[in-house]
Amino acid sequence: MGSRDRRRAGVRLPPGITNADVAPAQMLEVLMQAAMSALAAGDRTALEPVSTALVERPDLGGWRAFVARELAVRLPFAIEQAWSRGWEPADVVRYAARRLGPGSGVLAAEAVTGQLTGYATVTVDPRWREQLAEFEVVPWWPADSTVVQARLHRDGWVDFAPQLLELVAFLLVLPGLERIGPPPGEYRPAPGETAEPVTGPPRHVDERVLSRIRALLAKAEATSSEAEAEAFTAGAQERMARHSIDMAMVRASGRDDGGTGGERPATRRVWIDPPYEQSKTVLLNAVASANRCRSVWTKNIGFCTVIGFGADLDAVEALFTSLLVQATTAMTRAGRIEQAGGRARSKTFRQSFLAAYALRIGERLATITHEQTEAARTELGDDRLLPVLASRQHDVEERFAELFPSVTRGRSIRVGDQMGWASGRGAADQATLNASSAVRP
Repeated sequence: MGSRDRRRAGVRLPPGITNADVAPAQMLEVLMQAAMSALAAGDRTALEPVSTALVERPDLGGWRAFVARELAVRLPFAIEQAWSRGWEPADVVRYAARRLGPGSGVLAAEAVTGQLTGYATVTVDPRWREQLAEFEVVPWWPADSTVVQARLHRDGWVDFAPQLLELVAFLLVLPGLERIGPPPGEYRPAPGETAEPVTGPPRHVDERVLSRIRALLAKAEATSSEAEAEAFTAGAQERMARHSIDMAMVRASGRDDGGTGGERPATRRVWIDPPYEQSKTVLLNAVASANRCRSVWTKNIGFCTVIGFGADLDAVEALFTSLLVQATTAMTRAGRIEQAGGRARSKTFRQSFLAAYALRIGERLATITHEQTEAARTELGDDRLLPVLASRQHDVEERFAELFPSVTRGRSIRVGDQMGWASGRGAADQATLNASSAVRP
């Protein structure tokens, strides 16, 4: 290999020394460092010569067998490193798929699944197993084999070796995140809590209440009438807000711990898919605020961290997912309106539409929560309700400050299309959210 070939391979070798002259261990280390540098810099094109050097090196000195053995060891180590830096299964899989492609996301899901099988169930947070269940990975590799061995046999050296090297390097350069739960091996169930994987509805919301909420949101997503969609969504928010208050009072009943009943705020990550990420985070923040939660957007990676009590987090996730569907439907409908130059279909129009929709929906959800709180105050009395709500809000703010002591407020969304802004507010404002007249209990 000449100097031109050395540059093409992205390998810094002394003059006159070829790829094949370097010992397998040294060569793999050079390639790994080159891949890590490329991924840390966000330059995937720099990985191409690394992959070329990996697969085109002659299989001398047991090169392929050595690489397979070494990477099979480094992959679980890299996964453990990700856990130690605050990453969770869903984070690793989604980020790998986003940065490296769907195929690498599948490999990451398989690797994480294989890794967690080595831990006793009682030492793994049930949330982690719930996350794995979302990706529906069924171990297809033999019990006496690893994912790496099975993949090499199935996919072949040329196709799989570069993908494996890239994933290992990617995991090793992941940035640190706020730790929101214990890594595997350190989790211990709370007294009375089951350690078995949860396959049904979230534990924090009564199943019957959650079923009614989901039914209302499904109707909101299915209807072609914006007024009906708003009314169904309002009905869901009413039930969420009241159920949150009821859960808080039940947990605080007979307790002397300040009103939380021993429950502490929890934390979840919600991944925001492109396009229009900023407007979608505005929507999530609006939903979170209306349900007494706090949210922070980690823009450079692509997720929001939401902090709140369990029932409120369940409500936020369900409502945000539904409102994304509803907002997209309303935006598409508005975009069919013919405007000069097709402006209603432009990116600026859609960004402005979603931002206005999110802010207006947030105002309306907050109004519903306030109304339900006032109704509960009348029923329960200020001396019973207000201390409980104040205590819970204090705990949420305290947890928020603990995780994000130096968070800064981001720039507001720039409205680049007044027609989009007006259309978005109009779509969110058409219905009268007196859900009792439109939604049956």
